[in-house]
Amino acid sequence: MNKFLSTVAATVLLVTGCGGPPHINALHESSVVLAFGDSITFGSGAEQTESYPSLLAGRIGCRVINAGMPGEITSEGLQRLPAVLEEAKPDLVILCHGGNDMLRKKDESAITKNLNAMISLIKEAGTDVVLIGVPKPGLWLRPAPFYKKTAAEHDIPFDGKTLPKILSTPALKSDQIHPNAAGYRSLAEAIAQLIRESQTP
Repeated sequence: MNKFLSTVAATVLLVTGCGGPPHINALHESSVVLAFGDSITFGSGAEQTESYPSLLAGRIGCRVINAGMPGEITSEGLQRLPAVLEEAKPDLVILCHGGNDMLRKKDESAITKNLNAMISLIKEAGTDVVLIGVPKPGLWLRPAPFYKKTAAEHDIPFDGKTLPKILSTPALKSDQIHPNAAGYRSLAEAIAQLIRESQTP
């Protein structure tokens, strides 16, 4: 009997451990979402009201704080993050960072280390986090592989397809590295969908 119960328990653990995509807590009208990143989060290439955080607020029905810092690299973002978390006290952080590191040809292991540290800080604050992958510069824009790996290691929701698609579409970008208003609208819609699909009932 004990052997049978142990087998059942092991099976339950195996099933629950493979229970589909990562989840976040449900958001409500009083929830605060922090969009943390560089110029893409800030909304460079469009009006401030057309940035993805501004557009996202209406799509998910709660406050979204734009904490984008143009030109910032991940090591600087890591230094800035604790104070921003303390001030905003968010329920969810949307992390979109690393593009400037890749443009400056920073070592990918250092970018990964900084992203891991930022995600750990967010989780230690008791906050959910989703990760947005930035494409690696090149002729063919593809998400840098360390984003997907980092998201999997932390078991957090991840979108690595939207930004490469936007920045590969001339009608959706203002220059080589920034979306335009239509591009930010597409990004906001994709992130809103990711949030909806990832929320627990």
